[in-house]
Amino acid sequence: MVQADGFEDHRDHLLGVAYRMLGSWAEAEDAVQEAWLRYAASRPDDLADPRGWLTTVTARICLDVLRSARVRRESYVGQWLPEPVVSRLPAGGPDPADRVARTDEVSLALLVVLDRLGPEQRVAFVLHDVFAVPFEEIAAALGTSVPAARQLASRARRAVADGGVRHDRDRAQQRRVLAAFLDAAERGDIDGLLAVLAPDIVVIGDGATATRTPVTGALRVARFLANLVRQSRRPGITVEPVLVNGDLGLLVDQRLPDGTVQRVVTAFAVADGQITAVFNQLNPEKLTRTGPPAGGGLR
Repeated sequence: MVQADGFEDHRDHLLGVAYRMLGSWAEAEDAVQEAWLRYAASRPDDLADPRGWLTTVTARICLDVLRSARVRRESYVGQWLPEPVVSRLPAGGPDPADRVARTDEVSLALLVVLDRLGPEQRVAFVLHDVFAVPFEEIAAALGTSVPAARQLASRARRAVADGGVRHDRDRAQQRRVLAAFLDAAERGDIDGLLAVLAPDIVVIGDGATATRTPVTGALRVARFLANLVRQSRRPGITVEPVLVNGDLGLLVDQRLPDGTVQRVVTAFAVADGQITAVFNQLNPEKLTRTGPPAGGGLR
């Protein structure tokens, strides 16, 4: 029987592939588990390229999930955002954000754009542009020809370039912009907020209590965010800086009268010294990996 050790060598890679394709960590883990079952059942001990074989199998599984997900999301109430990957910043010492490996992270801003692609386009783009999988293998995973696979990736690439939220992963810039944003928001300084908000900024919320449509435009967003920050000053609310998919963001916990905690994860897209997008994830089903309620943070 195929030993698990051979598969475990590739698990992190496969999870990275599946998460980019599905935007859900839970679904990514399910896809990788299914890939393991197929790996074990086929007993491919003599594979020349186990990682390539497993990547192709995982892509096929994700393609099936994406096709079924389109039906589910048509009935989804409100906006859809990917499941964020949240990690806390250790207290003290040098800025921990600068010590985190960036090579295998994907921003929430990019995942939002990828979610707008068709299933075949998304699989082709992730496999080729992110993981450099040859088009021959992509065509096999998609059940199509090599020229068709190339065309799918090309169209996806154009869609990402044309429809993507501007975002720079420079953490130093993120720190400066978010510090200015929080300072202006806490003071209710609309002019100060307008200075750090891009004219075409958009705020998207996913969850039952989120706005059903995106909030757009710097002035509308400035007033909207200033109001949210004012609400965060109420007793029982904790705001903690965190990493959201490798970028600086916020984790907000509100302890309700019944003792339960309502959680929001906020991710920011930053470019050219301004915030270009804000993503508020309020859906509790997508926040199961953010850990227990914060014990400290910003009040």
